[in-house]
Amino acid sequence: MSKTETGASPGGAEGRDEDLGAAGSQLSTAPREETAVAPGFGVIGWVRWFWRQLTSMRVALLLLLLLSLGAIPGSLIPQTGADLNKVDEFRKAHSTLAPVYDKLGLFHVYSSVWFSAIYILLFVSLIGCIVPRTWQFVGQLRGRPPGAPKRLTRLPAYTTWRTTAEPEQVREAALALLRRRRFRAHVAGDAVAAEKGYVRELGNLVFHIALIVLLVAFASGQLYKSDGTKLMVEGDGFSNALPMYDDFKSGSLFRNDDLVPFSFDLKDFRATYEVSGPSRGTPRTFEARIKYSEGAYGKAKPATVKVNKPLEIGDSKVYLVSHGYAPVITVRDGKGKVVYHDAVPLLPLDGNVTSNGVIKVMDGYRDARGRKDQLGFQAFFVPTFDPKSGTMLSQFPSLVNPLLAVNAYHGDLGVDAGQSQNVYQLDTQHMKAFKDAKGQLLKKLLKPGDSLQLPDGAGSLTFDKDVKEWAGFEIVQERGSGWALGGALAAIFGLAASLFIQRRRVWVRAVRGADGVTVVEMGGLGRSESAKVPEELGDLAGILYDQAPGAPEPDDVNESTVVPAEGAEK
Repeated sequence: MSKTETGASPGGAEGRDEDLGAAGSQLSTAPREETAVAPGFGVIGWVRWFWRQLTSMRVALLLLLLLSLGAIPGSLIPQTGADLNKVDEFRKAHSTLAPVYDKLGLFHVYSSVWFSAIYILLFVSLIGCIVPRTWQFVGQLRGRPPGAPKRLTRLPAYTTWRTTAEPEQVREAALALLRRRRFRAHVAGDAVAAEKGYVRELGNLVFHIALIVLLVAFASGQLYKSDGTKLMVEGDGFSNALPMYDDFKSGSLFRNDDLVPFSFDLKDFRATYEVSGPSRGTPRTFEARIKYSEGAYGKAKPATVKVNKPLEIGDSKVYLVSHGYAPVITVRDGKGKVVYHDAVPLLPLDGNVTSNGVIKVMDGYRDARGRKDQLGFQAFFVPTFDPKSGTMLSQFPSLVNPLLAVNAYHGDLGVDAGQSQNVYQLDTQHMKAFKDAKGQLLKKLLKPGDSLQLPDGAGSLTFDKDVKEWAGFEIVQERGSGWALGGALAAIFGLAASLFIQRRRVWVRAVRGADGVTVVEMGGLGRSESAKVPEELGDLAGILYDQAPGAPEPDDVNESTVVPAEGAEK
């Protein structure tokens, strides 16, 4: 009958490691946590102390937490790099908070001094943690598992039995068994030393290296990125050059020459909606059919850009982000000459694409007396007008019953002053309104094909029967997105490996006893207290016991004190 024991050793993990010596050391590459001692006087002492604190894993986790907390204001407070108009509106609405936010850099969080300091410290901390741990891990891979401690009974998992097999035979059988179970094993003296679970430490290092990759990818993406928008009516073209954008912002290290050379034309835009049921009016599909070419002389190729399915050209991605309607308007002067003919994009105000905008006639117009003047029209458009509702609110997003409401002004548009203007707003400060016969503001509801006649032979505005659609595109160019994705996936797999794989060691000692019978001892040690180590040791012991069966026990053994290990009671 065999004698076996399992269980935790007295004195706790710290006392056990001290008793085991090298056998219980270096089960991970994590440095030992030492009690902080105030450094002595001198610059070098303080520098060493600061470096030890900065490169500790505790500080790295704290900096990572601070970085996450620091990113919260960037999501809640308008940022100058994203929308300058919203920042201006916030300053006007919060006159007390705005100066405080300015001093704290909360309107430009990601480029602020304090956020950059946390970012750089985290970067340095991670490198300071990873480099020595990687060097130590490489040394462990190049070395061998440490030899068995003198007293295997101190291990948390332990079993023993007596066998008639020779010690050499037991060690050979144990070595073959452990290697079949993918342990790194070798014979060290009178015992076989084996170790398994190096992937845990590898996963830990991969996780931290992946964090560095993410930080670098994020930094390069912010410094070299560009983000611009362009509104295009069906039939319009676009070339990826700075003057072609409606709005453009970029990182501090981005240069105009970094723009990927390409161009595309918007051939057609199509949108479909639910026509019945509780989801009536809900969009089903948005598709922009384009033809694009890469480089200056690239061959034109057709493509379809959909929501969340951008067109990728090199490092650039073309996203479809918005759409609306652009009624075709024709304006004639007092002599009937066409002075304006174009599709006018109008901005949606609700989910049913009720839209508004302005029409500006800046050059070429002359009134009935032949004098130069400028015209401005405020336009309000509904793609589906319902006469029963009595309001200028669209009842459906598609063009079912379009209606255009306009009023007219003449005078100075303010465009000759050289100051930029919002193309969707009309400044009437230096303009006069056209009046109807009752002396009221001249306005009219127009169906496709209808016209608004300006008083005193000043001309007319015609709502043509053709209503085009426009699409809003966002062109994003950002380096490091592939590295960021790879770093994120590596971090997930590395973290999973460090959490679910346990590093453990097993020793098998076989020596001849005083009575000439071989005594076999097996012990296991894990990175942390876990039931898997005793279970695995019991399984290994059961297999080895079949190859080296037990010998009869001496009569004077008190078997009542024996506790069998799992799998070893055979």
